[in-house]
Amino acid sequence: MIAHDRLHQITQRFQYLEARMSEGGGDIAALGREYSDLRPVVDQITAYLRLCDDIAGAQEMLTDPDMRALAEEELPVLRARLPEAEHALQLALLPRDAADARPAMIEIRPGTGGDEAALFAGDLLRMYQRYAEARGWTFQIVEMQETELGGIKEVVAMIKGDGVFARLKFESGVHRVQRVPSTESGGRIHTSAATVAVLPEAEDVDIHIDPNDLRIDTMRASGAGGQHVNTTDSAVRITHIPTGLVVMSSEKSQHQNRAIAMQVLKSRLFDLERQRADSERAASRKAQVGSGDRSERIRTYNFPQGRLTDHRIGLTLYKLDQVMQGDLDDVIDALISDHQATLLAEMEG
Repeated sequence: MIAHDRLHQITQRFQYLEARMSEGGGDIAALGREYSDLRPVVDQITAYLRLCDDIAGAQEMLTDPDMRALAEEELPVLRARLPEAEHALQLALLPRDAADARPAMIEIRPGTGGDEAALFAGDLLRMYQRYAEARGWTFQIVEMQETELGGIKEVVAMIKGDGVFARLKFESGVHRVQRVPSTESGGRIHTSAATVAVLPEAEDVDIHIDPNDLRIDTMRASGAGGQHVNTTDSAVRITHIPTGLVVMSSEKSQHQNRAIAMQVLKSRLFDLERQRADSERAASRKAQVGSGDRSERIRTYNFPQGRLTDHRIGLTLYKLDQVMQGDLDDVIDALISDHQATLLAEMEG
């Protein structure tokens, strides 16, 4: 049973925010964000309480001889709707990751497997590009280094749109591929891997960077065969001395490069801070899908069998071609549902 006192407090807070916004007082942007976050919760609360009232009303009608038959007909229907309404409300009340609504930065790097791992990293890049396109997100490549065979040594991209980090955050980890490489003449299946890291975009209030902690270098950029990277003197490399983090950007404008590189650096530092906070909250860490550790193998792409397996939740899909074309919703929805189920179990425990 959900405590009605808590529901009343949330509704009161929503009404307070509504009043403050109509008055034009306070930090309108902050009030607006909290109001938007609470609106779907309050909608579920309203629907749930209305159903509870309907059930109570029908039970009262049982004492009225004239209304008893109608009440006996309505009550089973109303009560049958209650479990679904309670579950929807419990999901709405789950604690939210404050970063869920933010844009995200995705980094892909080949792991074990040499040239084949680099080619697979390129396949993952295209998979996420297609997924972003299908959802109407923008996908901007910040830095990319290619191999002579067209694989990826490293790629960093920014993705912007509605709920980007919420849907992509469980992609962090080691992605393993099993297939016959195009360079393999004997037809043997090889296993290789690539690492994906998804980081929420940092806001200025999240991270303060001391300019004295930075070393900024300008250089000539060049890519493999000149592809995808303009040969220019404007490429910028920023080193964060305390952590040793290095970021680069190779757009045409040096000013733009500096801004992009600083945004990437802030996101990486923000991610480090989030990881540190997570590791301090051991109980919270257990609520993550898998451990969230990027050294953990999370998924296998088996091309000969057309099979994708997500090892964290035991999900197997025989639609690998569609997945590689960006059809990721089935696996992402399953990961989110599993995460929600874990949080619900912890709340009830």
